[in-house]
Amino acid sequence: MKRLIISLLIVLALLQGSIFAETRAVNSVVLIHAGRLIDTRAGRVVENQGILIEGERIKAVGAWNDVRGRAPSSARVIDLSNETVMPGFSDCHVHILLQGDVTAADYDEQLLKESIPYRTIRATVAAKAALMNGFTALRDLETEGAMYADVDVKTAINRGIIPGPRLFVSTRALSTTGTYALLGYSWEIKVPEGVQIVDGVENIRHAVREQVKYGADWIKFYADRRYYMKDGALHSWANFTDEEAKALVEEAHRLGHRVAAHAMGIEGIDSALKAGVDSIEHGYGLNEELIDRMVRQNVYWCPTIYTGVYVAEGRAADGRPIYLAMRDMEAKIFGVALRKGVKIVFGTDAGAFPWTENAAKEFYYMVRYGMTPMQAIQSATIGAADLLERPADMGAIEAGKYADIVAVTGDPLKDITKLEHLNFVMKGGEAVRMDTNR
Repeated sequence: MKRLIISLLIVLALLQGSIFAETRAVNSVVLIHAGRLIDTRAGRVVENQGILIEGERIKAVGAWNDVRGRAPSSARVIDLSNETVMPGFSDCHVHILLQGDVTAADYDEQLLKESIPYRTIRATVAAKAALMNGFTALRDLETEGAMYADVDVKTAINRGIIPGPRLFVSTRALSTTGTYALLGYSWEIKVPEGVQIVDGVENIRHAVREQVKYGADWIKFYADRRYYMKDGALHSWANFTDEEAKALVEEAHRLGHRVAAHAMGIEGIDSALKAGVDSIEHGYGLNEELIDRMVRQNVYWCPTIYTGVYVAEGRAADGRPIYLAMRDMEAKIFGVALRKGVKIVFGTDAGAFPWTENAAKEFYYMVRYGMTPMQAIQSATIGAADLLERPADMGAIEAGKYADIVAVTGDPLKDITKLEHLNFVMKGGEAVRMDTNR
């Protein structure tokens, strides 16, 4: 009797699995009716479009009547005919393991009083928040003392355990002794490090290999510190010798990984460019000479404008008035970089500001500082896909790409702040946010 019951349970389980798989297959075809579709590749808007989705990828895009005629009768229809539809966004500079970093105390408290498991739990909430705001991909540029927890969050998302964007992670980031928080504590007390501390060429090569071993997609390092103004320009102290920085980039590239450099002042940016990095993060101290070098070397710039605006007043009150100057300098240099043809990608430094803030506010500042709304959207879609080396998968609504799609009522090309109020988000063919009945 016991064997019979077990056999019946096994059969029921198999039937349930079969029914579930069959249901998934039936419901895996989706047809979206897009009233206005932003073609990020061509930089134009096309109206009354159909998007046919099978599984997690787009099968066809075109005139509504044509695409509708190709869809099976079983396809689920999502009516976005009154909305503007575009690809999901990529935020190319975030820290899901941070929950606000305006003051030094904010940072220290998280590393000293919050365990890595607790911070990881909070990171899962941050990842979901980003996805609900339309960010279907994130480049996480270090865990700020939480070791390789970003890899764990990425794995959980990929396995469907938790909701979240596609993650491109950099694990621990690299800096040299005495150059990164936590600092200022008694030498008798061992405090956490916000990065992986490395000194010397061989140690640096080993650290790069170690981070790749444990799942890093990108390698990130801190090129500078000690920011100060001199002769109207932002200067800094370089953290690595030229030999060290070059070895870091060379090793990462040898292993097939790109490198991002936190570089604020002239000296830091110069050091990073000499080393051959792939992206400059923040770059407040950029000048025309450095911009020209970036263009020649095909280096991307991720300016993280919103965080600079968000933290400036608080950090000035905390004893670091230089952040007011940085905020204002970036507003001036952004248009120059745009005019000279720097590849500017969308990135916010979310985590430096709380995840309760919508990172889409970055779009407003990009437009305010000189971009057209279309250029701003392209920076977070097709431009970001190029940076992330996923142009075949992301960045545009085209056949073969992931069905990562967002929609908004109104016209973001007339009012870019509309992107702060999305009402539809789809990632990989699954609608994760639908604020109205469809």
